[in-house]
Amino acid sequence: MVRERKLVDEVSGWLRVYDDGSVDRTWSGPPDLKFMTDPVPPHEDFIDGVATRDVTIDTNAGLMVRIYMPDHSLDDQYKLPTILHFHGGGFCISQADWYMYYHAYSKLARSVQAIVVSVYLRLAPENRLPASCDDGFSSLLWLRSLAKGDLHEPWLNVVADFERVFLMGDSSGANIVHEVSARAGHVDISPVRLAGGILVHPGFVRSVRSNSELEQPESPFLTLAMVDKFLSLSLPVGSTKDHPITCPMGPVAPTMDSLNIPPFMLCVAENDLIKDTEMEYYEAMNKANKYVDLFISPGMGHSFYLNKIALDMDPNTGAQTEALIKGVIMFIKKH
Repeated sequence: MVRERKLVDEVSGWLRVYDDGSVDRTWSGPPDLKFMTDPVPPHEDFIDGVATRDVTIDTNAGLMVRIYMPDHSLDDQYKLPTILHFHGGGFCISQADWYMYYHAYSKLARSVQAIVVSVYLRLAPENRLPASCDDGFSSLLWLRSLAKGDLHEPWLNVVADFERVFLMGDSSGANIVHEVSARAGHVDISPVRLAGGILVHPGFVRSVRSNSELEQPESPFLTLAMVDKFLSLSLPVGSTKDHPITCPMGPVAPTMDSLNIPPFMLCVAENDLIKDTEMEYYEAMNKANKYVDLFISPGMGHSFYLNKIALDMDPNTGAQTEALIKGVIMFIKKH
């Protein structure tokens, strides 16, 4: 007789963990939101000005990336900056091929005229931190291998400017930007040049609740229960939210002064639940004389630009998304 597995943990709508160790990430929330979590197959022909392909970059680890290539003339001598992207999801959910990422990062590749390489990160609780940060760093080293000519990926070797590589992440993916940048400061990644890091609504928190966590409205993309549960499932066993990956400005993280990191752009949504701790990070970086451009989206909540329904229904969300993309374009052009 087959024993029925029992539910031991869940994040409503997003994630269910069972007593046999299995995890079900099938969307179980409102049906009208499900399309945002549906995978989009790769297509090497250009659709709306962007082609995509999935590439395995480490066969032993099964590590894959999705490449977004904007339509441009291959005999054009101008090479494109490369954005190495780490998706959000509290380290526990989402994939590089989800529709909400496909929609957002196709638009980014097209608007910025940059190649976006989005990493299929390992997820917790099966792979607790620092697994996803290891995947992010491995992806940067893969770009180094391409730049050195040790490996070949035609889309990138022909078109990518390896001297203008930017790291970009949203929510927990922005935490990975900080961590990978810090690691890269200790090794020789040449001929790759890390030109900058773009942190969009990073998941920086601390053990003690901030005022914004207690006062700001919750959103479909972020509730206090989600923050607490995702981090309990993803942080190393026995760790608190003061862990250096979730609280890089905190007392147990390496001092900001010791970091060898590129210029950063920090994007903060005014109505984000975790706005206060994001601003604590900004202040700590400033105090350590690190270069950080601050970009604030007024009246917006966490990861607003990924919400396709809000983009379609609310002109202000669309306008704020366009402003965010313009800010990213300016940062990339500057560096």
